[in-house]
Amino acid sequence: MTDQSPKRLFIKTYGCQMNVYDSQRMAEAMAAEGYELTEDQAAADMVLLNTCHIREKASEKLYSDLGRLKPLKAERPDLKIGVAGCVAQAEGDEIIRRMPLVDLVVGPQAYHRLPAMARGEAPAVDTEFPAEDKFDHLPQRAATRRHPAAFLTVQEGCDKFCAFCVVPYTRGAEVSRPAARILTEARDLVARGVREITLLGQNVNGWHGEGASGFGALIRALGEIEGLDRIRYTTSHPNDMTDDLIAAHRDVPQLMPYLHLPVQSGSDRVLKAMNRKHTADQYLRLIERIRGARPDILLTSDFIVGFPGETDQDHAATLRLIEQVGFGTAFSFKYSPRPGTPAAGRAPVEDSVADARLQELQALLGRQQKAAQDAMVGRTLGVLFEKPGRMPGQMVGKSDYLHSVFVQAPEAAVGDLVQVRIVASAPNSLQGELAGPPAGPER
Repeated sequence: MTDQSPKRLFIKTYGCQMNVYDSQRMAEAMAAEGYELTEDQAAADMVLLNTCHIREKASEKLYSDLGRLKPLKAERPDLKIGVAGCVAQAEGDEIIRRMPLVDLVVGPQAYHRLPAMARGEAPAVDTEFPAEDKFDHLPQRAATRRHPAAFLTVQEGCDKFCAFCVVPYTRGAEVSRPAARILTEARDLVARGVREITLLGQNVNGWHGEGASGFGALIRALGEIEGLDRIRYTTSHPNDMTDDLIAAHRDVPQLMPYLHLPVQSGSDRVLKAMNRKHTADQYLRLIERIRGARPDILLTSDFIVGFPGETDQDHAATLRLIEQVGFGTAFSFKYSPRPGTPAAGRAPVEDSVADARLQELQALLGRQQKAAQDAMVGRTLGVLFEKPGRMPGQMVGKSDYLHSVFVQAPEAAVGDLVQVRIVASAPNSLQGELAGPPAGPER
C-alpha cells in the first residue's frame, strides 16, 4: 500500500509580526499540498526559513542556520529546504550559489507560489513583485484556531525610504488590500473563535485600500463586526496619523488604548538625515492630540542610537523627547548599516560611544516602563486569556495595554475575556486576580 501519511513542515520564523503572519499563510498554503506543521526539524520533510533583513547580520544568521542543516540534508537528500522572506528577496540566487542544499528561494510577495515551487512546477527562485494579489491565490484561513488573537495583514511595503531602512527594497512599494477582503477575512477569523485582531503593515496607518476612506474608516468598519472584541495595529508612521484615525481611538471601543508610534530620534538634525520627514516638535504635538482623544493611551516607540553623524547634543535631544512623552516601553537599537540603504556608506559613530548612549537611553526607557506598569497596580483591566500558565490553575493573557498578565483562574478557558484587578507588577508582566466573570459570548 502507498503511504498516505501527511508530510511534515517545519518553519522557523525570524523577525516581526508580519513574518509570523506570513509563516501562518505559507503553512496554510502547504497544508493544501498535504503538509502538517511539526516542531521537530529533524523529522520534517520540508524546512522553511522565513527570514528578516531589518537587524544586523541577518544574512549571516541565515547562512549559519543553513550550515546546521547540512548533516540533515546529507542524511536525507529528499528533504526540501526553502528560504523565504526579506533575506530571500535581497539575495535571491546568491543563496543557492552559496548553499546548494537550498531547494527554493521565495520573496515575501511571491509565497503564494510556494506549493508549485515545492512540486518543481515553478522556478526554484522567485523574488518577483507579481502583478496579481497573492492573497487572491492563498487558501482560506485555517479551519480551526486554538488562539483567540490573530494577525491580519492589510498593507505591505513602504514608500517612506528612511535612510536606514531596507523595507522598500525587500517588501516593495506600498500596496493596500481592499477593505472588502480585509473585512471578509476578519469575519472569518471571528467565526473561528478569534476575539482580537492586530492589523499589520510596514506602514499600516498609511493604508489606502479600495472601499474605505482611510485607515480610521477601516477600523470603524471592523468595529461593527459582532464578536470582534479587540482591535490593534502596527507599525505606524507619525506622518500618517490622520485626524480621523486619532478620532477612532476616541470613538471605537474595540480599538485598544495602545499605540506603537516610532520616532527614531529626538534630534531634528538626525531626523532629517534619516529622511523621516517630521520634526521632534511635530511628533510631540501629535502625541498631545492623540492623548487628547484617548488620555489613557499607552505609547511605545522605536529608537536608533548612534546613527551616522549623531552628536552628544543629538543624543541629549532624544533623551529630552523621551522624558517629555513618557513611553510604556520602547524598542531601541544601536545603528547597524543595511546594505543598499542611503545611510550604509556614511561614517559610523564610534562603537564605544554608541554603546554608552544606548545604555543611557535604555536605562531611561526602563524606568518609564516600570513606572507605567506600577501605575497599573490597583486598576481593573480587561484581560484576554491566551494560554495556561505554568502554575496549576493559572492563566496568562494580554491586558488592554498589551501587558502580559498572570491570573489564578482555574475555571477559565483560553479565549475568555475577563476583568482582572492588578495586584502586582513584575519586570515584564503583571499579576492579577479575577474581578468579574468572562465577558462576551458564552463559550
